[in-house]
Amino acid sequence: MEFGVGSIVEGKVTGITKFGAFVSLPENKSGLVHISEIAYSYVNDVKDYLKEGQEVKVKVIGIDENGRINLSIKKAMDPPPRTGGQGRSNGARPNGPRGGSRRQAPAEPATFEDRLKQFMQASDSKLSELRYMDKRGGSRRGGRK
Repeated sequence: MEFGVGSIVEGKVTGITKFGAFVSLPENKSGLVHISEIAYSYVNDVKDYLKEGQEVKVKVIGIDENGRINLSIKKAMDPPPRTGGQGRSNGARPNGPRGGSRRQAPAEPATFEDRLKQFMQASDSKLSELRYMDKRGGSRRGGRK
């Protein structure tokens, strides 16, 4: 069975590193699934998703000049359905609503947008506090003008 870029094959996880997983392929070949190609969601630790000896379906996404095979697990499966119907195409993560109901699932980390919004609100609050202090005669530089 000859396979090339675009082929989807079955393999077995033979090793796990902090940057990905090595997969044994047919014809005594092996390839690497980079950590960014394991799942559609953020992967902090490969061991949360894969175990040695696990059978996986992978897509060949590249073969370099040295014969190294780059693999993807997420591209071998259908992407998760989009929720919320917001139709965002700017690379936003498609998992979960964008409202205030995000806190109901504490096991899932907040999205980048949620964290940025929280940071901006805290920053605005601190800036407004500083402006209020300046108007009342407080000084941040030590001493009055």
